[in-house]
Amino acid sequence: MHSSWGRILVQYEEILKDLKFLSNPENVAGMARFGISTEKTYGVPVPELRKIAKQVVRNHLLAQQLWNSGIHEARILASMIDVHQQVTEEQMDRWVRDFDSWDVCDQCCSNLFDKTRFAHQKAVDWSSRSEEFVKRAGFVLMAALSVHDKKADDNQFAKFLPIIKREATDDRNFVKKAVNWALRQIGKRNLDLNKAAIKTAKEIQRVDSKAAKWIASDALRELTSPTVQRTLTSKRHST
Repeated sequence: MHSSWGRILVQYEEILKDLKFLSNPENVAGMARFGISTEKTYGVPVPELRKIAKQVVRNHLLAQQLWNSGIHEARILASMIDVHQQVTEEQMDRWVRDFDSWDVCDQCCSNLFDKTRFAHQKAVDWSSRSEEFVKRAGFVLMAALSVHDKKADDNQFAKFLPIIKREATDDRNFVKKAVNWALRQIGKRNLDLNKAAIKTAKEIQRVDSKAAKWIASDALRELTSPTVQRTLTSKRHST
């Protein structure tokens, strides 16, 4: 145990050195313009983080160490190398409370959280929370599950639609964009969910809220587009 823990610590230190070496202050300034936190941020692009992740054997304890460092890129890397079967509900709730940027939120949800057995329930739970990035995480999970969870049935996504409608009046930028994203991804899963998502979008459009009207019109533009309709029709015919 001690020797494996020692190896993890060595690996952890090496990764932090790599991140420091790749740091780019110009990138940090650019990230700030896109609403990304510059706190403990090195400005290492995601493709570079993926290269590092590919060289590391997935390890739950190493992921915890990287997360606890508080370094922006180390946290994204943690979501890439953690072992989803070992992730607990407590860990998900702890990490989500630490989210301070949309990119850490989105990477965690689409690299790791959406693969856990708690994903569908957390999407529901977090979507009703008031904290901006916790709430965003709920809707990003819905979007990620729509793309990645091939085994889930339509009912599991249909249950998200009333939640999307309920929260469509939240005008905080990072929330409304995630609500819109969830609605669009559910509506692109198959023809039946497309119809259900379009119906929901039309209901949202009638709500007296600037955020709701933007979410609905943007989603309807994509979901009713010839490209999406053709793709979903051909998908149905090929199954």
